[in-house]
This record gives sequence, structure tokens and C-alpha cells, in this order.
Amino acid sequence: MDLEHDERPWGSYTVLSDAPDHKVKQIVVRPGKRLSYQTHSKRAEHWFVVRGEGVVTLDGEDVPVGAGSVVDVGRGVAHRMANVGGEELLFVEVQHGEYFGEDDIVRLEDDFGR
Repeated sequence: MDLEHDERPWGSYTVLSDAPDHKVKQIVVRPGKRLSYQTHSKRAEHWFVVRGEGVVTLDGEDVPVGAGSVVDVGRGVAHRMANVGGEELLFVEVQHGEYFGEDDIVRLEDDFGR
């Protein structure tokens, strides 16, 4: 089974499970990089940090995270993960809702001009 994998300017993701009612991704963020600050209207996300040090921004509030941290991102909540450590940050993202396409992203701020 070939897993969907995509390289991004901030790191990469691999889709571990893609079903009608959920999607699971393994996300790697390189040191000093961060994902775009974004919202989703059709899904919520739950993140489990496996390794690394990060800062999650949820609706403008910064929360430090590390291995074992769990983050709930509600539908419509502005969110971002930043790697503030010297090693890769790895987290598992479980999406649930009615739609999981990459086009359900509204980027509010992006370091890479997307």
C-alpha cells in the first residue's frame, strides 16, 4: 500500500488513514519552521505530539507543546504549529468532520506566500 506523502516548505506529511469519516496524518515540521495560520470550516483536528518542541497558536493564544502533548483544534478555530526546537517536530493529526480535502483551508498568514 502506497501512502500519500507530500513535501512542503515547512516539512512533510504522510496520510496514514483516509476514510469517509476521518483522516489521519503524520506531520513533520523542520526546526525553525511553522505551518500556515489557518482555519477549516468542515473539519476539526486533534493533534498528538510524538517528539520535538513546539508552540501551537489557537485563536491568537500561544501554547507550548512537547512529546505527549494533546491539542484539540475545533472547527473554525485559527491554528498553527511551530517548531521551536533544534530537532524535527513530529505529530499525528486526526481529522474528523464532513470533508477532508486540502481545499478546506483558509490561510490567514503564511511564511511561504501561499
